[in-house]
Amino acid sequence: MLIAKKISHSFNYPLFTDIDLELKPTETIAIIGVSGSGKSTLLNILAGVIQPQKGEISHFNKNFQTRTDLERENFRRTDIGIIFQSHYLFKGFTAKENLEVASILSGKELDFELFKKFGIDQNLNQKVTQLSGGQQQRVSIARVLTKQPKIIFADEPTGNLDGKSALDVVNILFEYIKTKKAGMVLVTHDEKLAFRCDKVYKLENSEFHQIK
Repeated sequence: MLIAKKISHSFNYPLFTDIDLELKPTETIAIIGVSGSGKSTLLNILAGVIQPQKGEISHFNKNFQTRTDLERENFRRTDIGIIFQSHYLFKGFTAKENLEVASILSGKELDFELFKKFGIDQNLNQKVTQLSGGQQQRVSIARVLTKQPKIIFADEPTGNLDGKSALDVVNILFEYIKTKKAGMVLVTHDEKLAFRCDKVYKLENSEFHQIK
């Protein structure tokens, strides 16, 4: 599903060099490390949001760098889902309208059973500005799953959630990966969550090494 070869990137200082990574169907990968180590930058490179300074990224056996702009746009729209630390919902819309945007762009129908699992089924007609931070985060993650992506890239997906809500959301994500034969790359500070994944990598002092 995803192959990264010799990925290197830097800003005013080197973040990481020569990273190799492979993601297979139904596989989950966690990346941990201290703040500022480059975890989110690496995730965005793997998702095709940022171009690496060196190295190659392939999704589904096609090099991302050689795709046309239209191919990249369609890939981001239909094949992947990105869960950011911030929810990035449309503030003037209701929760349902935010979900409908994903439905329209991906051509997938709304899944009201999914919304019930997220505990947002009673909030669909509320403006997102009327929702709590945790509710907004759950709407945001539900919006990503509405697209039925083949790969999920998640950056601290439970950061704004309390303990029970975080556990519920994590269980939904892992269930989705299994039932849809999808894959997930997860960045988190939560080592308990990280070690639920099939593989765990640590990014530390510009070095990337597998610890599970």
